[in-house]
Amino acid sequence: MSEPIRIAVVGHTNAGKTSLLRTLTRRIDFGAVSDRPGTTRHVESVDLEIDGRPAVRFYDTPGLEDAVALREHLARIDPAGQATPPERIRRFLQGPEAHGAFEQEAKVLRAMLDIDAAFLVIDVREPVLPKFRDEIELLNACARPVLPVLNFVRDAASREAAWKELLSAYGLHVQVRFDAAAPFVGAERDLYGDLATLLRDRRELLRGVADALEAEAAARRRAAAARVAELLVDATALRRSVPATEFADPARRDALVAALRKTVFDKAQRCADDLLALYGFRQGDAAEAPLPMIEGRWALDFFNPEAMKDAGLRLGKGAAIGAAVGAVADLAVAGLSLGAGVALGGAIGSAVSQGWGPLGRKLANKLRDVHELTVEDGVLFTLAAWQLQLARALERRGHAATRRIEAVDGGADAAGESIAAALRAAQPARSHPEWESGQGAAGALQAVRALWRPAPQREALVATLAGLLQAGFEA
Repeated sequence: MSEPIRIAVVGHTNAGKTSLLRTLTRRIDFGAVSDRPGTTRHVESVDLEIDGRPAVRFYDTPGLEDAVALREHLARIDPAGQATPPERIRRFLQGPEAHGAFEQEAKVLRAMLDIDAAFLVIDVREPVLPKFRDEIELLNACARPVLPVLNFVRDAASREAAWKELLSAYGLHVQVRFDAAAPFVGAERDLYGDLATLLRDRRELLRGVADALEAEAAARRRAAAARVAELLVDATALRRSVPATEFADPARRDALVAALRKTVFDKAQRCADDLLALYGFRQGDAAEAPLPMIEGRWALDFFNPEAMKDAGLRLGKGAAIGAAVGAVADLAVAGLSLGAGVALGGAIGSAVSQGWGPLGRKLANKLRDVHELTVEDGVLFTLAAWQLQLARALERRGHAATRRIEAVDGGADAAGESIAAALRAAQPARSHPEWESGQGAAGALQAVRALWRPAPQREALVATLAGLLQAGFEA
């Protein structure tokens, strides 16, 4: 395999260089991100690996702090102007000032002379001041291809037009818009595609990098949809049997319903944590990614009546909505007397002879005076919708973002249709309480959960739901 492409990430202090690298490499632990100037003091490298091998080697460099004074110093090194710009840079690096007043700039320029190309990261919220012109001239003097990366372009204070005009004046016509905190969909492909125009001899490798990153993104989306499908089957299958005497006691009934709700919350929390890990975010990393669930808190109550009402509207004709309490007693045959049940004759006999299907189980519970607690469809819909919303937000979140995650707008109707279709398809799980992952583990040994293995029919249902949910995820 060819040597990795060497890219120096350069720019003014606090322009977002380390933030860009965290997002490009999905390394939330790389370097230090801070609003304080001069956070990066040394050149650090990090690899972007494709198929386990480094394809691109990035070099994170300190911020340029005094380009104006350094350019004046370079002019004094070669007053006759006989040396080429790279030769003047090398003379400067051999002098004492490179280890003194201009130590930070020297680190950047030394890296520039030993790379294939550079990403010039620009905070477009900054006014276009003369010092930035000097920085561009310093970088151009190293005679390496420079690709400007316009950062924070979504910000209301963006001066993108002014920056584009300045860059074009210095021959930097190829520019990339890339918000490190909230990358655009397809921004990485644009970045490596534009870089290929500057490094034509590495074009095939860069095309391969872009293709591999796109394939990885598609695999993450499939994995996210599969994990939400797993949660949906798990919660749909959830069922708790309760003696009628306990259910008749309001205090005991409330405690049972609360316990069921906690079980649902815990399952949803584990799913959210898995989605965080899938997208390269750390559980509990409140300083870097303060997501609502990071500290065990949820911004949305799945059992909230308003959320349930919205779920009912979205589900429409295709799925039945239970009562508005979130967890309800399964009393589908509660009105049947024993005589009425016997009168069903052949239907009951068939159900019993086939191993007590759903109707048989309900009749058995009726005879034993037992109720069943399940999770109603409105809660399941809201649960799946929230997880998909989280996955969509993580898809668009940079690994240096420090703000609380926000909901992703758009695609709500298409996602709602996909979730409703998945919920309809998930209904067979209601007849299989044994499909609940780790079912029966509450209050038992952890070994019970460890020994649980999904049934082939359950796995097939998860795969079916994942396909339906993925359409909503990508809407």
